[in-house]
Amino acid sequence: MSVLPPEVHTALANLLQGLQSPDNVQRTAAEQQLNDEWVAQRPEVLLMGLSEQIELAQETPTRTFAAVIFRRQSSKPRKTQSGQAADLFLTLQAPEREAIRAKLLQCLANEADNSVRSKVGDAVAELARQHTDEGVAWPELLGALFQASQSQVPAQRENAFRIFSTTPQIIEKQHEDVVMSAFKGGFADSETSVRIAAVEAFASFFRSITKKAQSKYFGLVPEILNILPPIKDSRDAELLTKALVSLIDLAEVAPKMFKPLFNSLVHFSISVIQDKDLGETARQNALELMATFADNAPQMCKKDPNFTNDMVTQCLSLMTDVGADDDDAEEWNVSEDLDEESDSNHVAGEQCMDRLANKLGGQAILPPTFNWLPRMMTSSAWRDRHAALMAISAISEGCRDLMIGELDKVLDLVIPALRDPHPRVRWAGCNAVGQMSTDFAGTMQGQYHQIVLPNIIPVLESAEPRVQAHAAAALVNFCEEAEKDILEPYLDQLLNHLLMLLQSPKRFVQEQALSTIATVADSAETAFGTYYNTLMPLLFNVLQEEQSKEYRLLRAKAMECATLIALAVGKERMGPDALNLVQLLGRIQNSVTESDDPQASYLLHCWGRMCRVMGREFVPFLAGVIPPLTELAGAKADIQLLDDEERVAQIQDEEGWELVPLKGKVIGIKTSILDDKHMAIELIVIYAQVLEDAFEPYVNDIMDKIALPGLAFFFHDPVRVASAKCVPALLNAYKKAHGPESTQLGQLWERTVERVLEVLSTEPAIDTLAEMYQCFYECLECIGKNCLTQTHMAAFIESARSVLVDYQERVKDRLEEQAENEDGEEASEETLFAIEDDQNLLSDMNKAFHTIFKNMGIQFLPHWEKLMEFYSSAIVNQDPTQRQWAICIFDDVLEFAGPESWKYNQQIIQPLIAGMQDEVPANRQAAVYGVGVAAHKGGEAWSDFAAASLPTLFQVCQQPNARNDDDVFATENASAAIAKILLHNTAKVQNWQDVATAWVDTLPIVNDEEAAPFAYSFLAKLIEQQNQAVFSQPAKVFAFVVQALEAETLQGTTASHVVSAVKSLIQATSTNLGQVAGSLTPEQQRTAQAYFS
Repeated sequence: MSVLPPEVHTALANLLQGLQSPDNVQRTAAEQQLNDEWVAQRPEVLLMGLSEQIELAQETPTRTFAAVIFRRQSSKPRKTQSGQAADLFLTLQAPEREAIRAKLLQCLANEADNSVRSKVGDAVAELARQHTDEGVAWPELLGALFQASQSQVPAQRENAFRIFSTTPQIIEKQHEDVVMSAFKGGFADSETSVRIAAVEAFASFFRSITKKAQSKYFGLVPEILNILPPIKDSRDAELLTKALVSLIDLAEVAPKMFKPLFNSLVHFSISVIQDKDLGETARQNALELMATFADNAPQMCKKDPNFTNDMVTQCLSLMTDVGADDDDAEEWNVSEDLDEESDSNHVAGEQCMDRLANKLGGQAILPPTFNWLPRMMTSSAWRDRHAALMAISAISEGCRDLMIGELDKVLDLVIPALRDPHPRVRWAGCNAVGQMSTDFAGTMQGQYHQIVLPNIIPVLESAEPRVQAHAAAALVNFCEEAEKDILEPYLDQLLNHLLMLLQSPKRFVQEQALSTIATVADSAETAFGTYYNTLMPLLFNVLQEEQSKEYRLLRAKAMECATLIALAVGKERMGPDALNLVQLLGRIQNSVTESDDPQASYLLHCWGRMCRVMGREFVPFLAGVIPPLTELAGAKADIQLLDDEERVAQIQDEEGWELVPLKGKVIGIKTSILDDKHMAIELIVIYAQVLEDAFEPYVNDIMDKIALPGLAFFFHDPVRVASAKCVPALLNAYKKAHGPESTQLGQLWERTVERVLEVLSTEPAIDTLAEMYQCFYECLECIGKNCLTQTHMAAFIESARSVLVDYQERVKDRLEEQAENEDGEEASEETLFAIEDDQNLLSDMNKAFHTIFKNMGIQFLPHWEKLMEFYSSAIVNQDPTQRQWAICIFDDVLEFAGPESWKYNQQIIQPLIAGMQDEVPANRQAAVYGVGVAAHKGGEAWSDFAAASLPTLFQVCQQPNARNDDDVFATENASAAIAKILLHNTAKVQNWQDVATAWVDTLPIVNDEEAAPFAYSFLAKLIEQQNQAVFSQPAKVFAFVVQALEAETLQGTTASHVVSAVKSLIQATSTNLGQVAGSLTPEQQRTAQAYFS
């Protein structure tokens, strides 16, 4: 029975009809009427009317559509009386809401048609989301859903679980016994569709609850897994896929809940992967489930007796499922769609192998893989050989540490494939060479160039264009990691073949050839000059020709190639061509009229390269280059609210979009615009850095409209990172133009510093926050002394406080997670990345503290000391990173506060003593450096402490591993610290002469460029004083100085001064340099000759 008058339903029925009209004019008029007359004026009548239409309309499509419109309109934003925006339904009066909810639940219980009931369920789920999000009670809902979950009608039961799945918050706060009972009933349901809906609902619910609460439900796993075999036996691949997708969700969140039954699940999943009758989707989802376990619980997978062997076998089997009905690869070779097989089984197998290798490592993956590969490589079936090569490509990154020592054996398998009779095997051979060139970068190029290049260059002559292009692509990977002297002997052969490819009738081959030539030029640098006269005219021809639309990418690649050659050979070698090329780029830019023209984005990079080539000669062209660049850099985010399933589906099919679920709706963000924005800001940084003061006319505009707003552009992390690089580059350009003391720079800094300080407390991403701290301290380095006010320093300290509180919380969470790990279980990759991000953050925060102290001195102390609780807790923390962070900050106090730092001696002395004996070399280095600074800058107050530290400093220098790579910086800093104590605290050092003599043995300093000048200056002073510490061992002193000169830690005026002193020492002591030289390496002997002959 209706509570609304008949005329309302007549109007509403007409409205629904109009909204579904195929006529655009009628539909637009209906949409306007819906918004103006119903939503704006009487929303309560609209929603009640729609719920009654669902109940009373005769036609099924009308009831379905009424439910869809109800869901969409109920969540439209509407202002409340207080001015806050809320979902439309929640702005209605309480009695109206109650009546509509009751009607909707009644429709849900009574509707007989499955499709209508499903849409009503979506509407109920939407209202449930609104209520749970805003904490508004809907007491009747849970009872209605539990009742539906026990209905005699299977579709009602299924619908109840579908609603739980969409809005799991409904049951989050219920007692676990109630929840457990509901799910157990669903898992044991007589209908398969209900059991699947229950599993989907459980996965959704499980993801929504806290980690601590999750463990209460681990006992349900056997009942969930029992659902799987009957579905597989029924051969219903679609339902099996749904069940597997839900298990993947659970495996991502809590893989260890499956531990007791993991082996059974492995057996089941392998049986699905093997079963070709189940179709690709179900098989690939079973593969994905196992790969998800490898991603999230690698130890559990490694411990399972079957997992690794069976998974490798199945992946390799799937990888042979390639080229069906195309044995001779005829179709494959004529196809120009190079990504045509992204859904195929063989691609799924390759991707899974890659994940297994990365997560389980070489020790687990290599034995079963290489049990198969040699046999597959000698198989008469080309698909086996192809799969073996693709497997090598897939595992090389994850198995790098073990494979790098066996590269010769791996290449023995791969290189013959480059001559295989089958084109797809040759293509796979090129793929393996390219991937290995990246994964074993350096070793492949340095040790195996004579094997790789002579064998892959001839593949460029293949009859098949796709093989030619892939060989050229593999050469990109090889050449971009190759040193100039390695490539030089091959340049003739390489470039002759690539020039041949430029004549290919296939445009994609020409495009790839240009990319490869560009990479060769980039790596060969000036050695490429020999080929300049051959190549550049060809590229100019391509760029000057008027070409049709399909040649735009070729021309873009030619621009890229020409400008990379320009960078390689330099301005002098180019002569007038540099100006001609820039003018040609200008003409091409003027010809670009369509938004999808690839030349536009290539041009932006080309201009940047030519700026680097021409330097200040590029300035006249800025007027044409900067406007399109700043337009791109200033682009706003394209964000769309998608509340229509069809629109969501449409956007999903388009490239360059990211979909984000938010409060029952979907937000679409056009990422392609954001990628272009990021790239444009990065290019602006290049112009500012290269042109400096000549870039001044653009600085103010870019700072205010692009760089500073970009710091808070929360839609895209890379935009914020690029903006953080841009701000100091712009400041520096302005400083170079106006001078460091200028009013103009002061005004720009005043606007800038507020925004930079603001993002230090608002940036949400840890890795990006580190970039913001870097931006801050680079700005301070640019502006210099007294760059901050008291207010600025107070704001910095407050933001640092909130960052440190958050950091401590993250550390605590990680320790709790670690405590739950089993013995021998390594931290997840995600955790390791998070730790690395935090270490980078602390490091950049340190540099920020350092730069403030450097420029503000003792003015910063009253602010700095407000965080003493954090320094004190960090200095005794088990985490060495935290200890190092605190010691480095204390070092800055000693260095820049000088004698004033004695005020904090109670906080500083003990950490330095403990730090000098820290087992972590970086912490020893920081502590011994601090002792040296205390001696140098701390004055009388610190002199006793400094002198008392001498025995410990000598211990640091005399450790058995003192000269190892990890320890040598601590050793060298300790040596410099002893020199500082001997020089600045002379009166406090007992047995000064003995200490000075012993100090000489702590040399040489051949790594630390900051420690060396001080130590060697002190050495020169001892020589000038004719001190016996050096006059008693002139040969040793000479050798230590030569070692530092050869290592280039001793340079410039300090080197000249020290060399002069050593010459006088050698002369005064009549030392025979010929005898001393015998103990030096050939490089050191050459250095000695250069400085002392």
